[in-house]
Amino acid sequence: METMRIDKWLWAARFFKTRSLATEEINHGRVQLDQHDVKPAREVRIGDVITLVQAKIPRTIVVKGLSEQRGPAPVAQQLYEETPDSLQKRARAMEHNRLNPEPALSIAHGRPTKRDRRDLQKNWASD
Repeated sequence: METMRIDKWLWAARFFKTRSLATEEINHGRVQLDQHDVKPAREVRIGDVITLVQAKIPRTIVVKGLSEQRGPAPVAQQLYEETPDSLQKRARAMEHNRLNPEPALSIAHGRPTKRDRRDLQKNWASD
């Protein structure tokens, strides 16, 4: 086997939980092969460079192997190698996210209800 579909490869390499999720991400333009947008049926070969965006963090990987089956994580990690530049960027992005969390995440129970808003307005009016 010298080539296989990119959506199958992303699934087998455990980047996405299902093949349909991989196909969806490819169709949304979040996966590129050699810096070109691709379709899910595009063939991938050993040595190809894939750029994908997961959780708003870009990753650049080099295909090292092909597998028709989805195996355990240690086996799947042998199918690719992430570039050193990509590892540095991902580490910086994760550190930035850790130091600067999303403000909306600090709200304990989500968005205030109408009753909560009225109570807040009453407290502000009485001060």
